[in-house]
Amino acid sequence: MTPTAPAPAPARLPTEPPPGCPFDPPAGLDRLRVEEPLSKVSLPDGTWAWLATRYADVRAILGDQRFSSDTTRPGYPLSGMTGGAPVDGAARGFIRMDPPDHTRLRRMVTRDFMVKRVEALRPTLQKITDELCDAMEQTDRAEHPVDLVQALALPLPSLAISLLLGVPYDDHEKFQHLTGQLLSRELPEEERATARKELLVYLNGLVAAKEAEPGEDILSRLLTEQYAQGELTREDVVAFAALLLIAGHETTANMIGLSALSLMLDHETADQLREDPSLIRGAVEELLRFHSIIRNGPRRAATEDVEIDGHLIRAGEGVIVAVPAANRDEATFPEPDRLDVCRPNSQHHVAFGYGIHQCLGQALARAELQVVIGTLLHRFPGMRPAGPVDEVPFRTDMAIYGCHELPVTW
Repeated sequence: MTPTAPAPAPARLPTEPPPGCPFDPPAGLDRLRVEEPLSKVSLPDGTWAWLATRYADVRAILGDQRFSSDTTRPGYPLSGMTGGAPVDGAARGFIRMDPPDHTRLRRMVTRDFMVKRVEALRPTLQKITDELCDAMEQTDRAEHPVDLVQALALPLPSLAISLLLGVPYDDHEKFQHLTGQLLSRELPEEERATARKELLVYLNGLVAAKEAEPGEDILSRLLTEQYAQGELTREDVVAFAALLLIAGHETTANMIGLSALSLMLDHETADQLREDPSLIRGAVEELLRFHSIIRNGPRRAATEDVEIDGHLIRAGEGVIVAVPAANRDEATFPEPDRLDVCRPNSQHHVAFGYGIHQCLGQALARAELQVVIGTLLHRFPGMRPAGPVDEVPFRTDMAIYGCHELPVTW
């Protein structure tokens, strides 16, 4: 009797963009979406998880509460995951919880990020952007190109979330540095753990200061309302601070850099947006779809047996959804590799996730991107990369994709 051959080991989780195509999803995802849309992939610690690459499957998984966001659940695929909060205890943040805790905690800050509230911030966002652009214009570019990441992409969302949370902007270099360490896929876990502790020490001090002297900001309100009434612990408030601070600037900063670079290289689309600024809102949705900067998840653990696309995912098995692959699914987005700011269904992307965990700050991110893109196109029509694109240091080492630096001139 011929012995049965052992099953082939799962392929590694794709994370690197294809050579010469910095805007495209990690190499191998397109093939998997066509040939094996729900496959098993190996993780850095030798464990494995299911990888979903098709748009329909990604939406089905993210919209199904039988797939848990709780990082303490058996089978949750922690290996290779980076982030800004511990994986156990209340300090992991509500995005890593399930209802009813997720629902209760998220509701406490939902009103701060609703469209109406964000629209009231638009003049402030425009003022910040104009001031940052003024500073860029005064730079001596003959001596040094302007790094668009440090000059605009990072400061705008950092200033905005600092205002909302009541975080002193003078501390921005500290929290940006620590966030960068937390989101690195290459730093040893011990170094990320040290950065996590440093950030929590800083935020504990900030929360204590606000407890003593509350202001007009989200953290002060959480302290004077929910904490004072016993609905939150101080650890919960610190977890809110960590989650909102990190998510509130890292993602948008990288989207600003990639979006600006895309439009610098696509003169036809840039001219189209200059001639008709009403297209900018739709352009932002298309840019979110096209770039899909979350390259390391979201992740889930099945709490019971669930069938997806003919495959049985058993309780206790981990799942990773490939947002970049889903947003390039030709079955949903025809000619998906083309940036089309007039695409009629761009808003159906899953760049902000889907289901009950869909990004809380998406309205703020949209407003920031709309303001920045419109302003750059108007004020710097001749902006271009200061060197070859293949010399731009892309964030292939990070959980959130983007540019470490983006030298520009005009």
